Amino acid sequence: MNVVYRLQGVEFEWDGNKAQSNFEKHGVTFEEAAEVFFDPFYQTGDASANNEQRDFIIGYSLSERLLLVVYVERRERIRIISARVTTRTERKLYEQV
Repeated sequence: MNVVYRLQGVEFEWDGNKAQSNFEKHGVTFEEAAEVFFDPFYQTGDASANNEQRDFIIGYSLSERLLLVVYVERRERIRIISARVTTRTERKLYEQV
């Protein structure tokens, strides 16, 4: 079941079952994950896997948690694949800017 979520005029989508399992495993909702796209200091990179082009973004949510979000851009939407709190190494990547 696909969920469509709009935040600040940007459309996000995700699989509802995947969002639930992600929350159970990592304690991060995909709604919170969408917030990092509006962090003015976000960092991005390549997260491709299984021959599928994927990207990641690291940024702060409105709850002031530094998150890593894996996503793909599909048409006019951003499809969130996974989200979790950053590791120490990922935090350093964000802080280098």
